[in-house]
Amino acid sequence: MQEKPTPPKTMFEKIWDAHVVRDVPGETPILYIDRHLVHEMTSPQAFAGLRTAGIKVHRPDATITVLERLRPHPV
Repeated sequence: MQEKPTPPKTMFEKIWDAHVVRDVPGETPILYIDRHLVHEMTSPQAFAGLRTAGIKVHRPDATITVLERLRPHPV
C-alpha cells in the first residue's frame, strides 16, 4: 500500500519553520523575529514601557515604523 504524499507546506508554515528557535511540546514556541513593525499610534507607549523596565530594543536596525492614516468617521 502506498503512503499518502505529504501536502506541500503553506507559506505560513514555511515562514514559521524558518523562525522557530525552540519548540517544546506543551509549551509556547519561541520564534526569532527579524523585523519589528511598529505603529505610530501605540509605539510611544510600548517604548515607554521598555524604557521604564530598563530594556533596550534588541535590533534597532530591524525596526520599521508604519504610519496610520486615520480618517475621522462621522458618528
